[in-house]
Formats: sequence, C-alpha cells, structure tokens
Amino acid sequence: MEAITRPRIKICCISSVQEAHLAIRYGASALGLVSAMPSGPGIITEEEIARIAETIPPAIASFLLTSQQDVDNIITQQRRCRVNTIQLVDSLPEEGYPRLREALPGIALVQVIHVRGLEALDEARRIAPYVHALLLDSGNPTLAVKELGGTGRVHDWEVSRIIREAVDVPVFLAGGLKAQNIREAIQRVGAFGLDLCSGVRTNGRLDESKLAQFFQNMDRQ
Repeated sequence: MEAITRPRIKICCISSVQEAHLAIRYGASALGLVSAMPSGPGIITEEEIARIAETIPPAIASFLLTSQQDVDNIITQQRRCRVNTIQLVDSLPEEGYPRLREALPGIALVQVIHVRGLEALDEARRIAPYVHALLLDSGNPTLAVKELGGTGRVHDWEVSRIIREAVDVPVFLAGGLKAQNIREAIQRVGAFGLDLCSGVRTNGRLDESKLAQFFQNMDRQ
C-alpha cells in the first residue's frame, strides 16, 4: 500500500494580519488571499492583500487568488500585491503560461481545476506541464455567475485521486474539507496539499478551535 505522507496545509480566505499569523502558528505552510471574484467568500482589497503579504515569512507561500484571465492584468496584479504564488481560479489560454513565467520569474503558478466529472482529467493533463502545481476544487465556471472557489462542497475524490496519479506536478485538494473528513481525504486522494476555507471558519472568521481540531485529526494515527 502506498505510504500516506503528511500533506502541506493551505488556509485560504485570509482577511487580516491576525488571521495570517494564527494560521501559521497552527502549522499552515501556505495562505490564500482572495482578490476580486464573481462570487464566494473571503474577498479583500488588493491593498489589504499587499499589507498581509508583506508580513508573511518567506518560508510560507502567499497565494494570490485571481479570477483575471488577461495575462497582462495578472502580471500587474501580482506586482501590486507582491505575493510569491499566483492561484489562477479560472481558465487561461495555454500561451499565457509561458508569458507569466517569463514576466514573473520566481513566482509559482497554481492552476485550479474544477472537478465536475472525469473530464477534469483531460484538462489537468493538458495544463500540468505549464504550471508548478494544480489545485482541485469544486466550483462551476460555466454558471451565469461563476463559482470559482469557496463553495464548501466536496467533489468526487476518486476523480481527484486519478488526476493526482496522472500528473507530474504537486496537487492540492480543496472543497468541503474539515476536521471530520480530513483523514478520509488524505487516505483516498494522497494529495500533496490540502486547502481549507469554510471548514475552519465560524461566521466567516478563522476559528482557532476548528483549526486546532483540524490539525489534531489530521495527525491522528
């Protein structure tokens, strides 16, 4: 049986310096900062993103979640926000990835794949060579008002496992993760990283007791 290693933990929808430091104290190795989106939780201004990002230690990944699909706009946005990772929550033309990597050397690119069925496997295989990691989430970009993350829904983890086994880049798992299902998620998918938002929040605020329970359950043998 394949060994299950402890995944990296990304806490998303960080809204303040205080939340950032709380997440890091409990063991987060990445923080998600949400810029303008058509829907979903955790949206803050780019000014606030930049202010939080400058307080995050270099060893912690600072993810800018962007719904921009224009490469020049993404480049400009990263330079304003000064993060070390860009999470692309919507689709991008394939020719855009080399342009981003050339313009932003040293900045990691993470592409979100919204898993609505096995067709996500083809998309993941096509995009993986262009990015540093994939993030498998439960949104729906085909809706009139796009869902690009933060749905709190669990998608089909069997598809996620198939994708993880099929690509050569690290894979993060997102969507409805919480203390109660984290061990099953780790065992079934074997993802490099886990991405949490609603599962560690109460009334939109990062909940220290839920964070503690999550990390306790994750490390339970």
